[in-house]
Amino acid sequence: MERIDATSELQSRLSSLSVSAFSGISSRQCENQAADSLQNTDLSQTLSQDQVNMNETTEKSTKLSEVFEGNDEAPAEPVQREGTDENNSPGSCQLSAEIKAQMPPLDPPTTWTSATLKELKAKLRGEKDSVVTVYRGDIMTVHVPTVPEAKKVCWEFATDGYDIGFGIYFDWTPVTSRAITVHISESSDDEDEEEELEAGPVMNGDVEKGSKSQANSNLAEILPVYRQDSHLSVHGGSHEFPGEGTYLLKFDNSYSLWRNKTLYYRVYYSA
Repeated sequence: MERIDATSELQSRLSSLSVSAFSGISSRQCENQAADSLQNTDLSQTLSQDQVNMNETTEKSTKLSEVFEGNDEAPAEPVQREGTDENNSPGSCQLSAEIKAQMPPLDPPTTWTSATLKELKAKLRGEKDSVVTVYRGDIMTVHVPTVPEAKKVCWEFATDGYDIGFGIYFDWTPVTSRAITVHISESSDDEDEEEELEAGPVMNGDVEKGSKSQANSNLAEILPVYRQDSHLSVHGGSHEFPGEGTYLLKFDNSYSLWRNKTLYYRVYYSA
C-alpha cells in the first residue's frame, strides 16, 4: 500500500515538473512561431504588393494597346500622284455646277426655211469647201469663233435627196484662234477626243428627239440636234453673240447606216 502511494506521489511530482519546466518553452515556441507566421503572411502587405504588380501590368498592357490602336486609327495618308484626275470628286462636281450657274442664259436662235433650194445649191457649188459629203455614221462639226467686228453668226444649208441632223452649241472657253474649222468624227466618242472640249461622256439618243446632251461644263446648248428636212427646203438661222466663245454647228449623219449625205452650207457673220 505504501508503494502505491509512493508511486502516485512520484507521478504527481513528475507531472508538476513537466508542466512547470516545459510551459515556458512551449509558450516561447508558440509565440515565436506565431510572430514568424504573421510576419511571413502579412495579408495587407501581400495584397498591396500584388495590387502594385497588377497596376504595372495593366499600365504596360494599356500602353501597348494604345500603340497598336493608334497605328490602326491613324493610317498613312495617301500619296498624291502627279497628274491625278480629281474631276470625279464631289468638290469638282460642285465647282462645275457653280460654273454653269454663272453662265448667262442663252437666247434661242432665229430660224427660218426657204423654198429657194435650187438657187442656194447653184450658188454654193461655185464656192470652195461649201459642198461636202457627210458619210454614213459621221458627224461634221463646224467651229465658228466669235469676233469683235460682228454681233451674230448666220448659217444656211441644204442636202440632196435625204435629211440630216442639225444642232448648235456654244463653248464659253476663251477664243484662241479666229479661224473657222471643220471636224469630222465617226462617233461621239471620237468627236470628244478630236475637239478636246468634252469634260465627260456624251449621251447618245434618237436624233429625231434632240439626241445630244453635252457634259462639258463650258458647253451650252442653243439648239439640240434634230433631223431636218433640208432636202425639201433651205434651213437657215442666226444667233446673237452671248459673249466670247465658239459656236459648234453639228451636222449629224450618225443615225444613217447606209446613206451618205451631200451637204451644201455656208456660215457667215453679221453686224
